[in-house]
Amino acid sequence: MASDTSQTKVLLAEDEESFIDALVIGLTREGFDVTVARDGVEALRLFDLVSPDLILLDLMLPKLSGIDVCRSIRARSSVPIIMVTAKGTEIDTVVGLEVGADDYVAKPYRLRELVARMRAVLRRTPTGDHAPGSDAAHPDSRPILESGGIRIDPDRHQVSVREVDVHLRRKEFELLSLLIENSGRVLTRDVLIDRIWGSDYYGDTKTLDVHIKRLRNHVEVDPSSPILITTIRGVGYRFNASTD
Repeated sequence: MASDTSQTKVLLAEDEESFIDALVIGLTREGFDVTVARDGVEALRLFDLVSPDLILLDLMLPKLSGIDVCRSIRARSSVPIIMVTAKGTEIDTVVGLEVGADDYVAKPYRLRELVARMRAVLRRTPTGDHAPGSDAAHPDSRPILESGGIRIDPDRHQVSVREVDVHLRRKEFELLSLLIENSGRVLTRDVLIDRIWGSDYYGDTKTLDVHIKRLRNHVEVDPSSPILITTIRGVGYRFNASTD
């Protein structure tokens, strides 16, 4: 049994009994404390009741979809969410990431792969990081970043764009900070994923693209024609300090 998950509470939102039985047995053996919700409404109720450390959220739930559940939880919490999707539903996967899921796994999956992703997400999440903005605390004071009309206060987890305050999720905040810290430099996709999601990230680069899209919606005057965060085709992304 893994010691780093011995006290971890997992909310499993799933309506297929065959998956529920296998997951509860397998995850319990791995040291997780599993609570099951069989529809979206129950998932929201149990989220408030249990205060889980991680959520496994099936995309297709009765009463309320996984997308709607994820959106509702993200409005008030940064708890890690792994979206479970049917094989081949790429569009739904992207939507899930856009509303705030941290990762996704497609059915059918192996328990070993799922547990590895769960542990990776938990390692990347600071203890107590369950409320929006609660990840602002940082042990060392860091300088304020200013570039291209954007001002970032890392210690207060505050961002303003052209003097207007904006709210960024944890990974968006970290990604924008990294880009601005390296203004003018091209950061490869591998470097960005390694620095923001960790070298043990098991997903694909679609997650990075979705976060870049969300950042552009926040910082660009015209997100469809970005001038601050530009794509270097086949390589990665670059933040342009000067947009003249």
